[in-house]
Amino acid sequence: MTSNAQSIAVPDGQSAETAASLRKLYFTRAAFSVSWVILVALLAKTSATLASILLIIYPAWDVIGTFLDIRANHKATSKTPQYVNAVISSITTVAVGLALQKGVPEALMVFGAWAIGTGLIQLILGLRRRKLLGGQWPMIISGGQSMLGGTSFILLAHDPTKGISSLAGYAAFGAFYYLLAAFRLGKTVKA
Repeated sequence: MTSNAQSIAVPDGQSAETAASLRKLYFTRAAFSVSWVILVALLAKTSATLASILLIIYPAWDVIGTFLDIRANHKATSKTPQYVNAVISSITTVAVGLALQKGVPEALMVFGAWAIGTGLIQLILGLRRRKLLGGQWPMIISGGQSMLGGTSFILLAHDPTKGISSLAGYAAFGAFYYLLAAFRLGKTVKA
């Protein structure tokens, strides 16, 4: 693979296929995040039970999304970051459920730790994929922002004005970055 004068990666057949698969996945992940944000906005203040279920669903969806990512990028030589992410997100799904029994602040701290860990993995994957596929800068930025967001969830977890609805912005930015990456990968697919 070579780069043109604009530093856009020119994919081989395998890279174009991977980019197309990841593009579809990124659109799917963005749609899920937007739906989740809407549900949180509608339900978080009216039903603590439904809000708690939504909080558990988010990292559980990340497990599914990670396995879809592995399938989309099945020819990658190392899938270790994705498998680590799947394990972390699986543990987080259970940990959030347990933490909710103590209270929302505890669940927000678990969610924050998860956002930091998975943000780091997303950052690493984006850096690895940028040379092969291009179009990864939104994922790199998103990974860094996830780490910052996770830190703020932990620091602000006991603020009485914070709750599950405070995570909506995090998910909305995630959707935004997935959309940006999907549109950018469209250039790689067409190259």
